[in-house]
Amino acid sequence: MPYERLVQVGRVAYIAYGPEKGKLCCITNIVDQTRVLVDGPSSHVRRQALNIKALHLTKYVLKLLPGARSKTVKTVWDKNDVNKKWQETRWFKKLQAKHLRAKMTDFDRFKLVHAKQAYNRIVADEYNRLKKKSKAQLAAKTKKSKRRTFVAKSKRFANKFKIFAAPAAAGKKK
Repeated sequence: MPYERLVQVGRVAYIAYGPEKGKLCCITNIVDQTRVLVDGPSSHVRRQALNIKALHLTKYVLKLLPGARSKTVKTVWDKNDVNKKWQETRWFKKLQAKHLRAKMTDFDRFKLVHAKQAYNRIVADEYNRLKKKSKAQLAAKTKKSKRRTFVAKSKRFANKFKIFAAPAAAGKKK
């Protein structure tokens, strides 16, 4: 199925723009193809018709009947702990971080740049230390105990197939 989040009664939505921007609401009824009736008594969104383009649908769905009253929406909302679940999502955390960055002053940005530089320096030093240690361990492991002597290719071939090998019994005398 291409769409997982459908516009439906009970769908919790994030209001992306307009006077109620940044709040959560619940779709209580579908007016037509472009508008829905929303209500958010727990998030202080009054009951109103909003354009679907102004909403970003979340993964949460409440079990409601079409045209449910504000009191019913609030009861189901609080029963399902929608606010708590929303605050645990990555989406909410990204919005919080974006809001925090928007409030930063020049001095805060300056301090952030220097903190990042210090952090990256520490990480790079530790990486290089571990890399050097690993390289030394690898060199110690692969160190050869005795040096190989040069053997011509023809001799290696002869040894491999035992072409010129003398019989062991003929080489020994009693």
